[in-house]
Amino acid sequence: MAKISGPLLDRIDLHIETPAVKYKELVSKDAGEHSEGIRNRVMCAREIQMNRFTKRKGMYSNADMQSKDIQSFCKLDAAGEELLKMAINKLGLSARAYDRILKVARTIADLGNSPEIRPEHISEAIQYRSLDRNLWQS
Repeated sequence: MAKISGPLLDRIDLHIETPAVKYKELVSKDAGEHSEGIRNRVMCAREIQMNRFTKRKGMYSNADMQSKDIQSFCKLDAAGEELLKMAINKLGLSARAYDRILKVARTIADLGNSPEIRPEHISEAIQYRSLDRNLWQS
């Protein structure tokens, strides 16, 4: 497997390992979330973001936020702060990764129509950054 440098890896918002789907899951009759429901959640989240940034020229989504904006729009409670602190220390993540986790957590909260970022949003965002860095970095 080719190696990816840490600085390049830091610029990728989501790191998700996708294992092969098991046969049992392929033939399962259980319906997952329908595309229409997903589309509705995404459209609602986009509307939340557009409203959030109406007074900010050139900003339309959470991905457009700079560090100053992240401080304004990604406030955490004590539990969220502690969770993020622990992840940064354990995984050795950079300042850029910290900002990206907060942006992704803000988006996850928006998808759940949550006005605040809760610890579960932080936890999910951290999972998207936590591939074994030794596998990817040179």
